[in-house]
Amino acid sequence: MLSERLLTLAVEQCTKQYLKLSPCEEKRMPKPEPGKNYMLYMHVPFCERLCPYCSFNRFPFSEDRAKPYFANMRKEMKMLHELGYDFDSVYIGGGTPTIMLDELCETIDQARDLFSIKEVSSETNPNHLIPSYLEKLEGRVQRLSVGVQSFDNDLLKQMDRFEKYGSGEEIMERIREASPYFVSMNADMIFNFPAQTEDNLISDIERVIESGASQTTFYPLMASPSVQKSLAQTVGKVDYSRERRFYEIICELLVDTGAFELGSAWTFNRRETAAVPLSTSSLPSDPSLRSEARDGWLSGKSGSSSNSAQVLRSGSDAMIDEYVVNYEEYPAIGSGGITYLGSNLYVNTFSVRDYNAAIESGSMSMMGKTQFSLTDRMRYRFMMQLFGLRLDKREFKRDFGVSVERGLPLEMAFMRTFGAFDIDNDEELTLTPKGRYLVVVMMRQFFIGVNNLRDQARAALSGEERELLFSAGCK
Repeated sequence: MLSERLLTLAVEQCTKQYLKLSPCEEKRMPKPEPGKNYMLYMHVPFCERLCPYCSFNRFPFSEDRAKPYFANMRKEMKMLHELGYDFDSVYIGGGTPTIMLDELCETIDQARDLFSIKEVSSETNPNHLIPSYLEKLEGRVQRLSVGVQSFDNDLLKQMDRFEKYGSGEEIMERIREASPYFVSMNADMIFNFPAQTEDNLISDIERVIESGASQTTFYPLMASPSVQKSLAQTVGKVDYSRERRFYEIICELLVDTGAFELGSAWTFNRRETAAVPLSTSSLPSDPSLRSEARDGWLSGKSGSSSNSAQVLRSGSDAMIDEYVVNYEEYPAIGSGGITYLGSNLYVNTFSVRDYNAAIESGSMSMMGKTQFSLTDRMRYRFMMQLFGLRLDKREFKRDFGVSVERGLPLEMAFMRTFGAFDIDNDEELTLTPKGRYLVVVMMRQFFIGVNNLRDQARAALSGEERELLFSAGCK
């Protein structure tokens, strides 16, 4: 649609302008502002297998590389404490944070000793959803996010995940068994794979519901330049013309049925004690008939109460998947971590070797930075709060000195013209279904821009590390 194409081009151009790295001379991050609420991000850049669609900083796992890295990340955490930071929330991303479980547990324990930590979120892979891991993570991690991507076995094979992480059926059973260990169990999914059909997507949604996961996140496939070649060689060329229809199907089957409620534009929290259909396996195999039958199921014209289950999780109490919604500013530790403080965005070195050397010399590891203008900061707030489904107009004016209408006249005119806002008064903005999809487009393009920023940092790799990463599939 026209609005999507225009928005894609606009965000693409904006990110090219302000997501450019300049050399960073600072040896330590700025001190915290009194009274400001921050979250701590930790990055663990090691994986057993490198996925072709991933642009995050990641390297093939080696214990010799990973063990000293964890030790240095704990040293860097102490540096933040010395600067005066405190945190009530930690998000651990990767890579695969659980790749050395004892090291991860020691790191989490130190964070709880140093800071006022109330909740810890960590990512993991399906092969780590086993009792010996879950028992150590229980109590240490409140929200565990498992990278599923799809339950479809053919897609898993395309992504080179089937052999390592198991079949879709095995992964679903592991999520079901792991869920009771955590306050929130999130199933990370990706939609709009080139080989994915509507039936594949419906099946993925069905399995998410059956798995008992208290939360699911459906990310659109993001074909940033660094992964376009590997994507084309493995799963095919991305077709964005299908993305809106796929997103509508996800919202219809998760939200409109009452099974889940929106936590952000692409995060869905399971509702408490909602009777929800658990299977669409009885739908006809013919695509046109299957679509007609699904529409009837959505409108309540088909299905049986015997094919449903009582959901025991509360959507309103679920922890948000995207930390950028609740925490606008966050220091990041670890190789490849990205920090946002004030008007500055810092990128830590992507070299594990250089990272270790910097920390061991008493410095932090920022290798590049970019500075946001006032307009850039307003655009970032606009996008992130709408991604979280509500923009507070009074808070916007208090923080930036102008109303959102005066500060971002083109953005507001665009969204109003295309019917993006449900509530638009003196206090707040909320979104229509069409508006939610436009925010998905914005976030997709913004994260592609961030991936381009990562590519700038990754380009500085040399020698053994460059060979190790690029020979492993990062083209």
